[in-house]
Amino acid sequence: MSARLARSATFAALGGVWPDDPLPANRIAAAQRTLVVLDDDPTGTQTVSDIAVVTTWDEPTLRAELARAAACFYILTNSRSLTADASRALHHELAANLRAAAAATGRPVAVASRSDSTLRGHFPLETDVLAAALGPYDATLLTPYFEAGGRYTLHGTHYVAEDDALVPAAETPFARDAVFGYRNSHLPSWVEEKTIGRVRASAVEIIPLDLIRRGGPAAVAARLRELRDDRVCAVDACAPRDIEVVAAATLMAEDAGARFLYRTAASFVAARIGQAPQDLLATHDFLAQRASGGLILVGSHVPKTSAQLERLLAEKDLAAIEIDVGTLLDPAQRASALAVAQARVNASLAAGRDTVLFTSRTLVTGRDDQANLAIGRSVSAGLIALVQGLTVAPRYLVAKGGITSSDVATHGLGVRRARVLGQALPGVPVWGLGPEARFPGLGYVIFPGNVGGESALADLVRRLRQT
Repeated sequence: MSARLARSATFAALGGVWPDDPLPANRIAAAQRTLVVLDDDPTGTQTVSDIAVVTTWDEPTLRAELARAAACFYILTNSRSLTADASRALHHELAANLRAAAAATGRPVAVASRSDSTLRGHFPLETDVLAAALGPYDATLLTPYFEAGGRYTLHGTHYVAEDDALVPAAETPFARDAVFGYRNSHLPSWVEEKTIGRVRASAVEIIPLDLIRRGGPAAVAARLRELRDDRVCAVDACAPRDIEVVAAATLMAEDAGARFLYRTAASFVAARIGQAPQDLLATHDFLAQRASGGLILVGSHVPKTSAQLERLLAEKDLAAIEIDVGTLLDPAQRASALAVAQARVNASLAAGRDTVLFTSRTLVTGRDDQANLAIGRSVSAGLIALVQGLTVAPRYLVAKGGITSSDVATHGLGVRRARVLGQALPGVPVWGLGPEARFPGLGYVIFPGNVGGESALADLVRRLRQT
């Protein structure tokens, strides 16, 4: 078992980062190909700006995006909410369409399977399908580092920052996820656990922090070029410059003929396309000029979200509407409960009141993974119905939690193509919705369940209300 570390002392002992900024070169190199990011929930756009997101993956849609010759675009798959079989089928279909679209346009493509920075998701299922359909690859690179969320990898072990402590990921509540739980923080051991021994820990390569900081992109690229036969490779990173160096190295290695599949958190994407951190959006950049109230939807049940919700509900003059999960799961009560909540939400928005609609906080679980996913889908379907039944366009819409925000976007709001405007808070993306959406031009704030301190949601809503 990995030990907890003191973050400030540990990072001070590591010394300085690589001195040269690789982002300008990354920007030039990345423009020669398109990084297609398959996002298993919409929170993966939390480090980029002015990037397209599509919610369908038919061949004409993918061909149109590749024809634009952009350095990157996202495909929202929301696969973390699916069963393993459903995710497998989705990725087979998507890979076939992407292969055909790339062949039709002649656009070089790299693929990133974006997933949770706390190691939750369908791994290795999704990368296995992609490698079989789009490979062969020399390596699958694991890069779960995510600065805004306090996710770091050192000596191959993945940590979650809690105040000044670096807590091994397997010791956090994320590792006790009802569907995607795990026991190992050391990434090679995690890979062995998740592959049920098919890939041994001893066979997993590590790109160490010392090589990244002392050797820079060229040294890391040389190490990457040694990888063969879809080797799994875990990457250390403890600062933005570390992941920027790694991204530069992947571009250099690809230019020399290497092929990689990326299983990554959000920070790698911005580094790869050469985007430096942007200033946070001002609220007037995405607030609609309406007299109606704003709507905050909270579906996530991770402990951090519940703590943030509690702080938000202490704010004055917010309309708080709770919908009981048990009632949503009861066929005899579901319709009437939704109707009552719907009427209250519309009346509150029409009166100009900012409104919090949240699911009850008692976690309801089933007998197995499939039952747990079914519960999540049923609750999410209730929230979708509430959004579809809005008769008042909200001044702003904040959705808390990855699955919640994805289902609200695609099914509740009918989003087919959106543009990432930037971030409202570090790690909290804002989408500008397209003309096909239920409320065109609405600034849609996607607030991940596991990002920010306890006051972050309340702070954001306070800013939105004051504008």
